[in-house]
Amino acid sequence: MAEFDVDAMIARFAERAEAVKDRPLPPVAGPERRMFLEQKEIDFTDFSLIAAAKWSVEDDHLVLRIPLRPNG
Repeated sequence: MAEFDVDAMIARFAERAEAVKDRPLPPVAGPERRMFLEQKEIDFTDFSLIAAAKWSVEDDHLVLRIPLRPNG
């Protein structure tokens, strides 16, 4: 199996979260605009959760512990 760098993966998710946050709004209006903004929020949440994860390997499984409350 190729070497897998979990810290690098988590850093990529942090970069993706920032990119989503800064994603410009395309020239859309009405329902398409709302759908775009909703998807942007979902993407940011997903990427931010992974970016905040602490990881470990347990029984040959990668375990991501994602905090659900700020600061603990």
